[in-house]
Amino acid sequence: MAAYAKTEIFYISIGFWLILGVESYSGGSNHTLTIYPGGSLTIPCHYDKKYTQQKKSWYSVIDQTSTYTNTTEQNLSVIDHPDQSLFTVTMRNLQNKRNGDYYCVVETGVNKTNVTYELYLKIESAPDVSVVSSSVSGHEGGDISVQCLYSSGYQNKVKQWCRYKDKRCYTVGRTDTSQNSSVQIRDDDGRRSLTVLMTGLRRTDSGWYFCSVGDALNPVHITVTEAEPGKAKETSESGHQENNNNTTEVTDKLQKDNKLLTVWLPVSAALLLLLILISVFIWIWRRRPKQDEQQIRGRNGSRNNDAIYSKPEDPVIYSTINDENPNDADKDTTTYSTIDNIPGSEAKPPAGGTVYSSVAPHQQQQ
Repeated sequence: MAAYAKTEIFYISIGFWLILGVESYSGGSNHTLTIYPGGSLTIPCHYDKKYTQQKKSWYSVIDQTSTYTNTTEQNLSVIDHPDQSLFTVTMRNLQNKRNGDYYCVVETGVNKTNVTYELYLKIESAPDVSVVSSSVSGHEGGDISVQCLYSSGYQNKVKQWCRYKDKRCYTVGRTDTSQNSSVQIRDDDGRRSLTVLMTGLRRTDSGWYFCSVGDALNPVHITVTEAEPGKAKETSESGHQENNNNTTEVTDKLQKDNKLLTVWLPVSAALLLLLILISVFIWIWRRRPKQDEQQIRGRNGSRNNDAIYSKPEDPVIYSTINDENPNDADKDTTTYSTIDNIPGSEAKPPAGGTVYSSVAPHQQQQ
């Protein structure tokens, strides 16, 4: 009975797939997801919000089994996230025997199912498309980078970065003005690497994306958390959010700079003053010998001049003259002279160096 129910679900799913088809991002009916042997992967299965309360399951064509949501096994977990309108399927320790088709199934009513996503899983040692990291996180207003690798056989295939939720894709070599300019995708053919740069992150950018090259793809989960405390954010007119400098970091830096200035300004002033004093001392020390030499030369020159141009002191002559009226006959005219050390005189004064001489004036004839 159980086998019959599983088969019924399978054929219902296939019938629904043939009639309505599966949502496809690359235009084909199948998506090929490649993974290394022994590796793990998580696949998102989106559904309409009106099916939040409906049953969801992961169907394996290989085993013809359905695993319903909120089931956790050793190598398989199916968890519903109604707040995000999706359920995730995590497969672990994958081996070659797990190669095959899988379906994301939502029960929309009695005996009615909706295959929301279908893929072909291929385990190989050299995956056609792989990602360096399947989970990348960033802060609101910041940037993140995702790197996808592809094999040489896919070098000339169309390369895209797509979002599961709104089916929006960014294609290498194509420009779409309606797309978000904050997403840049670059292909490095030489390294067979696809690099995706998302800038000015918003909280709404969180979700599931995938790198696709041709029909091969690999999912990546992006998580955007709240901006770091103190970081200012601005949203441009086009809805892009730009990242400003962290106010807290700037304040801390200014405080550190002020502390450094407070310490270094006095130290610098003291060092400068010390340097000036040393320079003045050296200048005086170098100049002093020259001044001493000039003074010595000046003294020597003064002595020579004194020796050359000096003369003996002039003699000192003291004289006392009593000049009476010569016409007075009653009085004699007497002149006393005192001569001291007359140079060149042949007559030598007596002891005491004083010469007394009496001069009688000529008598006027009657």
